[in-house]
Amino acid sequence: MVGDEQSGLGEYLRHHRSEMTPRVRPGASPLSHRRVPGLRRQELADVAGISVEYYTRLEQGRASRPSREILTALARAFQLSNAERDHLFRLADERPPQPRAPAAEIRPGLQQLLDGLDDTMPVTIHDGRLDMLAFNVAAANLFGPVFDDGPYGRNIVYQAFTSAGLRELLGNEGAEQLSRVSAAELRKALSLYPEDERLGSLFRELSTSSPEFSRHWDRGEIGTWRSAMKRVNHPTRGRLAFDSEMLHDPETDHWVMLFTPRRA
Repeated sequence: MVGDEQSGLGEYLRHHRSEMTPRVRPGASPLSHRRVPGLRRQELADVAGISVEYYTRLEQGRASRPSREILTALARAFQLSNAERDHLFRLADERPPQPRAPAAEIRPGLQQLLDGLDDTMPVTIHDGRLDMLAFNVAAANLFGPVFDDGPYGRNIVYQAFTSAGLRELLGNEGAEQLSRVSAAELRKALSLYPEDERLGSLFRELSTSSPEFSRHWDRGEIGTWRSAMKRVNHPTRGRLAFDSEMLHDPETDHWVMLFTPRRA
């Protein structure tokens, strides 16, 4: 670790230690008189389960490169968010830990956005596994039974290669576009969550049962298409066109897809 990184790490640790509230011990006054705010080094070291001597060297930039175990213990002691934890790892010249899974629940703010756009535009939310988590009334009216559960729930990749109703809704060109994107998205999901049993099972299932999936998989593409134009063959409203835009919440690995109607 170079000098600038060492000082940056030490400054980061000192800042977060100064922001922490000391625990009140039984029988002690909560109005303890301290010369500096936050926890003392000994208190922080105790919470992290490391020696105060080593922690002091880290703050002073005199310690050798801390291990991933030490960094994980510090992140837990400081109760860092995922973004703060990742920054701590980068300051220590370490690759941030890969998430084991996307968040299971949608943030209240995203749910409010979803509900608030019921009368304006269709909105869906899926996670980094491509599992559909939620959709508003406008999206349900647009896509209808496409969102029905299957063997892999509401997984977009599985639906893209198995749902006859989806091909009817999107047409041949739209279904081909979705299949290509889905294969690329699954490759990205497998790289992000390599130990995910469900994703691995989905890949094996599609590899053995869907020649179309194998054709797209052999392209070797990976990534996310943030913007696209989509046409929908609605059974009662006829031919519709939308500009779709995807927004990412990296803290939870949730994706918000907005469908803006195109004006004639």
